[in-house]
Amino acid sequence: MAGGASANRSPVCRMNSSKELLRKEARARRAALAQPDFAAQLATQADALAIADGSLVGAYVALPGEADPQLLLKALTLKGCRLAFPRVVEQGQPLAFHRWNPGDELIKGAYGIPEPSPEWPFVFPRILLVPLLAFDSCGHRLGYGGGFYDRTIALLRARGPLRAIGVAYAGQEVPELPSEEHDVPLDTVITQDGVRDFARDRSSR
Repeated sequence: MAGGASANRSPVCRMNSSKELLRKEARARRAALAQPDFAAQLATQADALAIADGSLVGAYVALPGEADPQLLLKALTLKGCRLAFPRVVEQGQPLAFHRWNPGDELIKGAYGIPEPSPEWPFVFPRILLVPLLAFDSCGHRLGYGGGFYDRTIALLRARGPLRAIGVAYAGQEVPELPSEEHDVPLDTVITQDGVRDFARDRSSR
């Protein structure tokens, strides 16, 4: 009976099981990649992103283990870029981005993640920095399973041009990731080793 039930599992169930295993492996791999000077190395790649001065950039505050963009963000603000940070509205919904001004203090949200106040100006950034567990050579991203960034990227792209930039350790790249219909590929990935432009690669095919 148990064997028959396993054999009849749907492709979606098998995909979810496969992704959970990949997430577990990716978390362990990412933990081994952490290095104290990563944020400083990442910031040296700011010019390679070629983000126009004055652009509004959707940012994030790194959680333990995540590739930390803090010094990259500082480098971008020195180029005149403005920042916005995400707030979790509710499960199953896109993230809401709010404009940040120097001196504004983030507060802990429902998941214990530093977030902007809902009273800050609500904005739709055209450049978005995205955390991840792994990425592949086609720009597919392995996230945490909540779908927040997939929904957010889809929403922002529906409103106009968007450049989604994954932030990662170079060692988080894997040969290939499974992708589903709702998965949204990244345009770019920045690591301490440089910038990869997947959107340009896709357009040249």
